Parts: sequence; C-alpha cells; structure tokens
Amino acid sequence: MGQSTIDVKAVRKEFPVLNQSDLAYLDNSATVQKPQRVLDAVTHYYQTENANPFRGLYDLSVAATDAYENARQKVADFIHAPKKQDIIFTRNASESLNLVAYSMGRYLKIGKGDEILVSIAEHHSNMLPWRMLAEQTGATVRYLNCHKDGSLTVDDLKAAMTPNTRIVAVAEISNVLGRAWPIADFAKVCHEQGAVIVVDGAQSVPHTKIDVTAMDCDFFAFSGHKMYAPMGIGVLYGKSEWLNKMPPFMTGGETIDIVTTDRIVWAEVPHRFEAGTVNVGGAVGLAEAIDFMEDLGLDQIEARELELTTYAMERLKAIPHVHIIGADEPENHHGILAFSIDGVHPHDITTILSENKIAVRAGHHCAEPLHHYLGVPSTTRASLSFYNTREEIDRLADAVGQIRKEMGYDE
Repeated sequence: MGQSTIDVKAVRKEFPVLNQSDLAYLDNSATVQKPQRVLDAVTHYYQTENANPFRGLYDLSVAATDAYENARQKVADFIHAPKKQDIIFTRNASESLNLVAYSMGRYLKIGKGDEILVSIAEHHSNMLPWRMLAEQTGATVRYLNCHKDGSLTVDDLKAAMTPNTRIVAVAEISNVLGRAWPIADFAKVCHEQGAVIVVDGAQSVPHTKIDVTAMDCDFFAFSGHKMYAPMGIGVLYGKSEWLNKMPPFMTGGETIDIVTTDRIVWAEVPHRFEAGTVNVGGAVGLAEAIDFMEDLGLDQIEARELELTTYAMERLKAIPHVHIIGADEPENHHGILAFSIDGVHPHDITTILSENKIAVRAGHHCAEPLHHYLGVPSTTRASLSFYNTREEIDRLADAVGQIRKEMGYDE
C-alpha cells in the first residue's frame, strides 16, 4: 500500500469539533466527528425538502421521497449490493442485527437442537440478539474462539461448526483487536454446510472497501455515525432471497400493502422493514458522508490510517509496562489499539489522559466475553481516524509514559 496523499491540515478544517479546542480525539471506534458538508446536507434537507416521504403527491413530499431513495441507491453502490432494495435503513448496526435475529430466526424456525455460532470477539450487538433468540427458542449459542493475536482461519471455523449450525455471526473487523477476518472464505464454508452468515461491518466500513457481493455474506450491518454520518441512521444489507421471505421486525405505517380487519399483506422489501416515519435527514447525511469518503479516496483513507497505526504502535511499544492487545503487525489493527498498563486500572488511565485533553475509551468496549477469554478484565482503547495526526499520537504516548509515575510507581 502506497503512502497517503491526504492533506490532513486541510481536511481537519472541515470538521468543526476538531477546530474548537486542543482535544486529541482518539475515540473514533466509538464514533467519528462529522465534516461540515455532512452537517450542511442534513440542514439543507430540513430547510428545503422536509416532508413525510411516500405519503404525499405534493412536490415537497416527492422531493423527500427522492432524497431518501437516492440515499438508498448511494449506499447500495457504496457496498456493491446488487440492487437498492437490498438496503434496509435502521437506526444503527445494533437494530440491524436485532432485525436479522428476530425476523430470520422466525423464518428459519430456529429451535431446540439448532446451533448459532458466534465469535468470542463479537461486540454485544452481534452477540446478545443471538443469545436472546436462543433463550426464546431453545436453540444453543456456541462460540468460535479466536487466537490470542485475534486471528481466525477457515480451519478454525470448520472445526467449530457442526451439522446443527444454522447461523454464523461474525464481525469483519473486531472493535477491540482491530483484526480483519476473511469473510468471503467464511461465507463459502457456511454455505457449503447450509448455514447463514451474518456480518457486523460497523468497524470495517469506515476503514476498508466493502463488496458484499464478492463477500457473499447473507447479511451485513453497519452504522452511519462511525463513517462521518449523523447518529441515528444505520444499514442492513440482506440478500433478496432472504429479505423477501422474512416477516417484519416492527409493524406500522408503510409496512403493509393491504390491511383489513382479518387480513394483512405485507409491503414489498425494503418497506416492510421500515415501519413508521423514516429518518430521511439521517439518510441524506449518510449519502453525503459516502461522497465525502469517496472524494478523499478509500485507498487513501486506508493508507493514512495504516501510517498512523504504525507510528502509534511504535510509540506505545517503546514504553515500559505497556501491552498492546492483539497482533504485533499494524496492518492487523485497522486503527484500533487496545492496551493495558501494568498495575493501573484502565479507568485511571483514561481519567489521566482526559486531564491531558486526550479522548480515549476504557472498559470492555461492549465485548466483555472477549476480555474474559483474553484474561484481561478491561482495556484502554485508542482508535484512529485519517484526520488524526502524529502530534496527537505523541501527546498520547508522552502522557501514557508518565502514568505509572503519577500513580506512585517507582520507575
């Protein structure tokens, strides 16, 4: 991968939050900051096109409908979905994954004797819905354990699957380890054994090119707010062969074609899964965020973030008593660096860093079973975006290097 040509100083000027203070914002896996052009696109929609879509024949409602459906097409093109009807708008990746667990679980008639295989590294959003489905139906959740460096191979998957495996739920990139897994290879194994594969793409969409057709996953979920779009808009991609058979997750306005006192005919996909008044402003913001990322160049974003990750790992590894969780190679972290400091609780680390105006995250990062599996109760996580700088990483490393001394250790 070549060196990035992104003009970071120029790009940072597009982000209002980054220009309001000297905060080093290194919590990008939780959410990224929003560029002005995305904020302007949302404002423009509400100022000039706001109406309830689909329900009116007047010009303003038609404009709102067009804005919403154009955004759907933009998302489909961005992740290389076969057609825009394969794109369901939700609130976030969590809702997308809950939708699959509920609706697909009902369609497949998941029940006693069936197994759902979930990777141990999953964010709770791609674990708890399957746990709930199992509790409600009598199915069993089994776990696919990764290696200590976060890697998972096709052989690992094959060894964990059984003839009873109906659903496999995995992230493309772990939100703690930053490790990417070979989803296309996993999908082939799943389909050979008659299982459905559900992919959490919340951490991969902001950092890598996505092609769900080449990946051949059955479902792919992600959130807009992690890819420079507003909060409150998410996406579920699903193969048409499944979406057209699944019952609605929620019911209400726009989910029906015909309803009488004794008969219901559900609407066509995608509308049967988008109950009530939809988030047009969020969809417009997501479409603009996609344009923003594509204007920068997805290859350039990935190259820039690898440069930053490489530098950050070099700085943190040079500090005594600091341990980075996961792989040794920067390319296997995708901007995510979870670490620990001997003898110091992650909450103390985060508090001290906050006092130095450095924003990171502490805890189990909604991946508590993974931390138990790794034998680490919790970690501190610094996560990078292309708009971060080497100077911010230096501030992080310099502050981390002083923490044990501030906690009273004699270095």
